[in-house]
Amino acid sequence: MVTGSVVALLFFGNFVIQSKQIKMKIAIINTTYQKYGGSIYTEMIFKALSKDFKSEFINTGVRTKSILKYLEAPLVLWRIFEFSKRKNIAIAIKNFEASIFLNQKPAKNIAVVYHIDNSSRPFFLKPFFFMLEKIVFANLKKFDKIVVISSYWEDFFRGKGFKNLTKIYCAFDVEEFDFSKEEIESFKKRHHLTGKPIIYIGNCTKGKGVVESYAALKDLDVYLVTSGKKRVNLPVTNLELDRKDYLRLLKSSSVVITMSKFKEGWNMTAHEAMLCKTPVIGSGLGGMRELLEGGGQVICENFLHLQEKVKYCLAHPEFGARGYNYAKNFIAERFKKQWMDLINSSD
Repeated sequence: MVTGSVVALLFFGNFVIQSKQIKMKIAIINTTYQKYGGSIYTEMIFKALSKDFKSEFINTGVRTKSILKYLEAPLVLWRIFEFSKRKNIAIAIKNFEASIFLNQKPAKNIAVVYHIDNSSRPFFLKPFFFMLEKIVFANLKKFDKIVVISSYWEDFFRGKGFKNLTKIYCAFDVEEFDFSKEEIESFKKRHHLTGKPIIYIGNCTKGKGVVESYAALKDLDVYLVTSGKKRVNLPVTNLELDRKDYLRLLKSSSVVITMSKFKEGWNMTAHEAMLCKTPVIGSGLGGMRELLEGGGQVICENFLHLQEKVKYCLAHPEFGARGYNYAKNFIAERFKKQWMDLINSSD
């Protein structure tokens, strides 16, 4: 009889929790359509929570692709403001820029800070983003939680006196990085990358250090490859790929370079390369250092030393297995549990 009562009580308690989750409305707000690390992280959050909660992913970013996008920019602020007035949101999860406005109580406000960097902004917009950053920092003190994705940014905020911090690392499906030798050889042939090592030097943007990486490595007898929209004109192979082929590129590479010139939140490319068992050389700026050191990869603080470090990694492919053994621990199940615990916490 006692056992039956306990089972019934547990069942009822579980039913109440599940009912609460089903009714709870969570909104995740992002401010850009570009597929960079922070956007990918917010998509990870949505994927982790959408099965257990009534979830909505909102993007307030600029939709115009021409020069007129700068005229649309004020609308981004208006969209964020409109979202902050919604009454049907129990929990609002916002990236850094979206944290300029809080949703009113009883809504719970959670900010996700991947990294903070305005170095790549157009010169005439820098004063605006400087002011935006000041306002957001003031608001973050009123947020229920600030989620960071590396120890670097946790220390950064603690140094500014913030205490409402939670660190939740990225999450990956390890099986997504499993490719056969035939698959990789086919990829190389399709893109005319056979016969010598492939060195992936990053997304084709100045902030990722591709210009300096090219200058340091152009004399090597290798294929230098960039990916994504070509924002820098370099005499290298640039590939615009879907997700699967992008991972095949990382797997095909003998070394992956992540010489970012800004303070990264973590660096998805480095993590993905490590899951492909490909050695990584990176600048180690921001949260990237924790990732590279944890995975026993190579940190290069000066582009003048990049070529010698590439040669060393080409001669020591075992760096790839070392990186994989570390990177494989960042699994989706742990990510989901940490976010569920955060959502359900009362503080």
